[in-house]
Amino acid sequence: MNPEAPLLEVRDLQVAATLRDAGGKARDVPIVRGATFALRAGRALGLIGESGAGKSTIGLATLAYGRGGCRPSGGKILLEGTDILSLDDAGKRALRGAKVAYVAQSAAAAFNPAHRLEEQLLELPLARGLCDRRAGRERMISLFGQLGLPDPESFGMRFPHQVSGGQLQRAMTAMALMGRPRLVVFDEPTTALDVTTQLDVLAAIKRVIREENTAALYISHDLAVVAQVADDILVLRNGEMVENASAAEILESPREEYTRQLLAVRTAMKEEASGSGSPLLEARGVSAAYGGGVGDLVLRDVSVSLEAGRTLAVVGESGSGKSTLARVIMGLLPPVSGGIFFDGDELAPRLEERDGGVEGILRRMQMIHQHPDTALNPRQRAEDIVGRPLDLWEKLGGRARRERLRELMAQVELDAGLLSRYPPELSGGQKQRLCVARALAARPRLIVCDEPTSALDPLVADGVLRLLLRLQEESGVGYLFITHDISTVRAIADSVAVMRMGEVVRFGGKTTALSPPYDDYTALLMSSVPEMRPGWLEEALAERKLESAGH
Repeated sequence: MNPEAPLLEVRDLQVAATLRDAGGKARDVPIVRGATFALRAGRALGLIGESGAGKSTIGLATLAYGRGGCRPSGGKILLEGTDILSLDDAGKRALRGAKVAYVAQSAAAAFNPAHRLEEQLLELPLARGLCDRRAGRERMISLFGQLGLPDPESFGMRFPHQVSGGQLQRAMTAMALMGRPRLVVFDEPTTALDVTTQLDVLAAIKRVIREENTAALYISHDLAVVAQVADDILVLRNGEMVENASAAEILESPREEYTRQLLAVRTAMKEEASGSGSPLLEARGVSAAYGGGVGDLVLRDVSVSLEAGRTLAVVGESGSGKSTLARVIMGLLPPVSGGIFFDGDELAPRLEERDGGVEGILRRMQMIHQHPDTALNPRQRAEDIVGRPLDLWEKLGGRARRERLRELMAQVELDAGLLSRYPPELSGGQKQRLCVARALAARPRLIVCDEPTSALDPLVADGVLRLLLRLQEESGVGYLFITHDISTVRAIADSVAVMRMGEVVRFGGKTTALSPPYDDYTALLMSSVPEMRPGWLEEALAERKLESAGH
């Protein structure tokens, strides 16, 4: 095959989904409209856009697969000259894993926790007769080495829960490459990872694309991440192509307004507010452990404070103790030592021991979770979800309750007509705003926000952050904001606590905390935030290598 010829050609691809109305009448809804692009071996194409843009739908279509009732309704997908959409079911099954492979967003959900990694990686090549066990093991060990995994010879003997998130994501990439596919679809493979882990995974993915001479589709909503892996970028919106050019062209001189919006969304930054007096919330010398023991502490002597009407961002890698601190503050995990203070009064360590009355602490402290899909009951309408705090603490009924619900929906910039809908009928951004409305319904003085924007597209996340800032200005609510995204910290924080392995290694005002001189760990975090330019990844890795050699 001519090395300059496209390995993958997508020509005027149309994808539709069949939906039924309340009366059972079916209608076709277009999901992708006329996607056209080409991709050579050894190169990566980034697919960028908001949720619903059609990114994953196009990626799955290259595996001749449709999700959620989606199906190709026109066009062609040529893989090495063969239109895969014309294959019969047996031909499509033979294609998947052997010629085209898929790397999902959540490796933890993709692996079977009851089986060792080696079993799961060898399953496809052995089942397809692509190699024998010995050759398969050699291939697996070689891929583990290429992807920078520790002890490649024995790594496969571990169970999924025995490796870190970044290692598991790289193991999933190895699993996808076991059958030596010509095309790999990476569907948001680093979205759930912290910035330092993301850097290693991106480097491994980029290296293996070149070494294996594999074509890759890299799906993401983060342009800065895609810019490090992709040679070319295709911007999508509402199922249509907006712009398709080299990564350098997209970043340096985007032609379309929507692309410029995606580029600009990371620039927001809140001005640091000055102190306003005594703390609203304090953690004093808090240590905590799961299981109640003291031998394996997950928090060690943590002390932070937050003033009323201000935002404290708690930042660090996965496993640093950020969410554990939130659990202790909310009374879900009693500390081994130390205490949590609210308005100067020490709180009971357990949730069930705290005052749940009209003026009690349970009302004054609320929480917004990372994943609205798991935080909202899919069988309850929005009016019941947001109205629950009103039933508990305001005892509103009839017209007064309806007025308060409409007021809350207006506060979070949602149409009151959505109150009759169930969560699955809302977009990701609408669901997260509903969670904000539920927290506000209690009229709290403090909201603990546990990564509330990490699962959202940049434009949607930016909207939620701006909403939270406006609500803070209007109501004076304080936020404890847990995140691993330094861009989010800049956008919303007044003060910052950097955590590592259960300890606070840096604490102070945002300007001071995010300015040099840094301690080694904060320097690592700051240097791992992707920049919106090609070549940043290689520079960051080279700088990290020099620093390691210096130590």
